[in-house]
Amino acid sequence: MQITKKEIPFMKYQGYLLILSLVLTIGSLILLFTHGLDFGIDFKGGIKLQYKFNTAVDSARIQEILEKALNEKVAVQQFGDPKGNMFAFDILKPSQGIEGFSARVTQALESELGAGSTTLVKEEAVGPKAGEELRRKGELAVIVAWILILVYIGYRFDFYFSPGAIVALIHDIIIALGAFAITGREINLTVLAAFLTIIGYSVNDTIIVYDRVRENLKKYKTLSIEELVNKSINETLSRTIVTSLTMFFVVVVLFIKGEGDIQDFAFAMIIGVITGTYSSIFIASPIYIFLKKHGHRFGLSSKQVSHR
Repeated sequence: MQITKKEIPFMKYQGYLLILSLVLTIGSLILLFTHGLDFGIDFKGGIKLQYKFNTAVDSARIQEILEKALNEKVAVQQFGDPKGNMFAFDILKPSQGIEGFSARVTQALESELGAGSTTLVKEEAVGPKAGEELRRKGELAVIVAWILILVYIGYRFDFYFSPGAIVALIHDIIIALGAFAITGREINLTVLAAFLTIIGYSVNDTIIVYDRVRENLKKYKTLSIEELVNKSINETLSRTIVTSLTMFFVVVVLFIKGEGDIQDFAFAMIIGVITGTYSSIFIASPIYIFLKKHGHRFGLSSKQVSHR
């Protein structure tokens, strides 16, 4: 393949990187089936409480008090400024039910730490049925997003482009889920929002490349499809790098400085920015090349459709 010295031969290595993607995707699927995902209160049902303590207290001590008094498994996490003595408690599916649970927690804490030692700041409760419904709707939201993107790209460009974009999106989400499975991080509504954001970010990056490919199809009639796609990627590379690095730096800062749900959101976005940029080049583009060469075998017309 003939390229200028300034161009990076991305498509020269497409085979090796597709194999890498396949390995990562299969590895992520294995992790999902073996380790599973840690669904939080939003999807399993339970109660989340936030308390402010008047004096400094240790999270291990709080957990010991609550688990002994309530006979429940309690996840305790300090958040905010350590001097603020703010703690969040998560209890999945309390055996004694959700109603009146916060009162029992307050009583257990005050019996050990003294009356008036703590204040309930926030209470969130989700029933098991509501959690299951939220999980189902969350999964449906991701699937609907994929379908709408498939239809949009098929209309905006043509159906040589759509499959690559969808495969890239599925690849990005599976790898993100695999990262959550191996790290044991909780999946909740905030993380679901991150996954939907990843879908939007990834498809935006892919459309930028696709749009340049479509423009170059009219400009460079003599180039092979590999040369044309490679040229298009190089022409959009500076924009991709600037956009990706800007997003990456923001979510890294959120990950380092954030806590709880914010940190989980940032973690998902870090994975998404990396995979979204990667998949636009090394998954969506090679699949487009394959379909342009062999699409007639799958009933795709050789006619190039362009919508404005």
